[in-house]
Amino acid sequence: MTQGALNGLTVLDLSHYLAGPTVAMVLGDLGAEVIRVDPPGGPRWQHPSNAILQRGKKSIVLDLEQPDDRREAQELAARADILIESFRPGRARRFGLDGSTTCARNPRLIHLSLPGFAPDDPRADLPAWEGVVTAAAGLYLYPGCSPMDYVGDRSAEPIYNAIPQASAMGVMVGLHSVAAALYARERSGRGQHIDTSLYEAAFELIGASVMRSPSRPTKSGPNPAKAIIDSPQLGHYRGSDGEWLELCLFQDKHLEWFGREFLPDEWVADGMADAERMLTDPALRERARERFTELFASKPAREWERLINDASGASAAICQSTQDWLRHDEDARANQAVIELTDPHLGATAQAGYPIKLSETPLSVQGPRHVLDADRDAVLARLSEPERQPQEGPEPELRRALEGIRVLDTSQVLAGPTTSRILAEYGAEVVKVHSFEDRQLGMHTYTNSGKRSVMLNIKTPGGRTVFDRLATGIDVFVQNFSRGVAERIGMGLDHLRSLSPGVVYASISAFGYDGYRGGWRGREQLGQAITGMQVRFSGPGNEPHMGPFAYCDYSTGNFAAFGVIIALYHRLRTGRPQSVHASLSATGSFLQLPFLLDYEGATHDEPAGPDAKGNGPVDRLYQAADRWLYLAARPEQASAVAEALGAGGTDPGVNDTALSERLAARINGHTVAEVAHALRHLDVAVHALEDLDALMDADYPIKKGLVITRSHPGIGDVTVAGPSARLTSTPVRPTEPVGPPGSDTRAVLTDLGLGADADDLIGAGAVRDGLPAGSEFIGLFR
Repeated sequence: MTQGALNGLTVLDLSHYLAGPTVAMVLGDLGAEVIRVDPPGGPRWQHPSNAILQRGKKSIVLDLEQPDDRREAQELAARADILIESFRPGRARRFGLDGSTTCARNPRLIHLSLPGFAPDDPRADLPAWEGVVTAAAGLYLYPGCSPMDYVGDRSAEPIYNAIPQASAMGVMVGLHSVAAALYARERSGRGQHIDTSLYEAAFELIGASVMRSPSRPTKSGPNPAKAIIDSPQLGHYRGSDGEWLELCLFQDKHLEWFGREFLPDEWVADGMADAERMLTDPALRERARERFTELFASKPAREWERLINDASGASAAICQSTQDWLRHDEDARANQAVIELTDPHLGATAQAGYPIKLSETPLSVQGPRHVLDADRDAVLARLSEPERQPQEGPEPELRRALEGIRVLDTSQVLAGPTTSRILAEYGAEVVKVHSFEDRQLGMHTYTNSGKRSVMLNIKTPGGRTVFDRLATGIDVFVQNFSRGVAERIGMGLDHLRSLSPGVVYASISAFGYDGYRGGWRGREQLGQAITGMQVRFSGPGNEPHMGPFAYCDYSTGNFAAFGVIIALYHRLRTGRPQSVHASLSATGSFLQLPFLLDYEGATHDEPAGPDAKGNGPVDRLYQAADRWLYLAARPEQASAVAEALGAGGTDPGVNDTALSERLAARINGHTVAEVAHALRHLDVAVHALEDLDALMDADYPIKKGLVITRSHPGIGDVTVAGPSARLTSTPVRPTEPVGPPGSDTRAVLTDLGLGADADDLIGAGAVRDGLPAGSEFIGLFR
């Protein structure tokens, strides 16, 4: 049996709810031994998804309020490699299990704290339920939001989203933080404390959605990028079977392919395969929308999905429910985005699988969750083992985890560039290769931050020479070509290994490389479509709706970065490199992890669609007199909340709907501050819904570097979201601001020993020294 990349490591999981247990679960799937510590009665979150969260973990019950149990937890921490906890700031110190204490006793320990709000956040004492952190981070959106408009209709009611957005991002930042700390420990011999709150991690999802530039005001007039989004070649069409298809002919050539294969000659003559005319002619767009609707109604949606991708090479995907993805989609299992596991309580289950693939140390479940306290004797027997001792490493003065690592990034758009951006934030040196044909330069100043930018034409002999020089001696290569393309153009694994035998080869795809979708192209909306996210946003029975954040893209980039760092760690320990693969579809599964579980008798009735307001009367959105807020309390606190707000008590005759209406009436007459004051004596949370634009000016995010404004060479001042990982010994810092694409071409050529040939290479069309005159960044700023 192949050993996991983390084989031999011990993880002590003291966390609860979603983020911390998920981090520990993934580390267990990578081969680490995970010991979960539960209070009497089991996990604080009693939810079916514990069949996923606790899989493969050993179980011991310890009551940390009791001195003897507390001492045993401290002794276990002294013998662990990684400790994960999600206590509210200050609570871990009460138990002697805070990062300073545990790392002082066990200098090799990597201690990950995942609170809702950081210790220095003014809201640190607030119960950080998912809805509260989501409200604080500005992630609740309004009708009309789209990838080109994050404001939406503020006169309407905000949209509740059951997807645990903040926790999901906490998982990803927590994972690559731990991986970076492990890699640093292998080099320096010492562990460290990581303190990353869910609120701060949410800025990884906000990404470039609020990017702005005071020095480059937004142009007036029509937004060409928005016109592309509104074009008939992008959007939903219903098949003859009543199912919906997401058509995604994003590039001009995709529309041409589609037209050549499927449109009648007279439609093509009318301009319906001409991307430029479709963009500039509203009447043509209207005709095309009507005719495309007629065309797609002629065949079942699933037949169209295969026809479009197989026959033309263009992109489309079925919009199915999460349950369809879990139960029936063969690709979900082929790519191990969904796996089957027999749980001791639920029986046979289908559940979320693995977020990444590693070629040499594949992830593998170490079995189902253990019955509560089943491993007490075996776990306590570990206390007879010696405590971990500090070890000297070859680089005791290591300043940043990935210092000295060289990365070559040829990927485009969001997911791939996000991967290498994160690697740069951990200290890697990254060169970004832009193709002459790359017109998708929006968000370049965010996704390519910290990279040196080169424009290269690989199709020329000179461009080939430059690429091979760039790829010689690198540690990591990142690409997101469709399956087989990298090999065809001389960027495949075998060629890269001939130039750099130890290279970690990272690939990003839409649907994974296995299964019938394995060779298909794809984008954000298609990852959302097949995994059920679009149906979840719209609600059952409605036309599917794409979420406005790049959920799958940004998250896949984060997962891929985690996989790369794990592969580097494994290479450092064994000398063996491997390949890493992340996909939008596997990521879409993990984003919905609480709902990615099916078993006999399972119910799938979580709130969904534009009318949903929350999970119950004391866990939902409410309109206050001055703005919307999120109220979060435990269900058993409902009566106390109602009484404190003057909404009366609860009795068996008052159902959830009636109580919600009572609370809504009372809250509507008071400001957010007044509601919070009325509930101050209860351990409940109230938080106003923040706006993304307001966050970019707020004191706390700016102070923590979650919002940064920097001057980019040749571009000017740009404000974007900053890094959110918080490592004490090898801190993550904002990277150097990037210039326009190709702005580092001459400098990089000089470093390669080709400086004297720069003019000849430029003249031969092998490289460019920046963008051609008159070029614009499409969609760079809203």
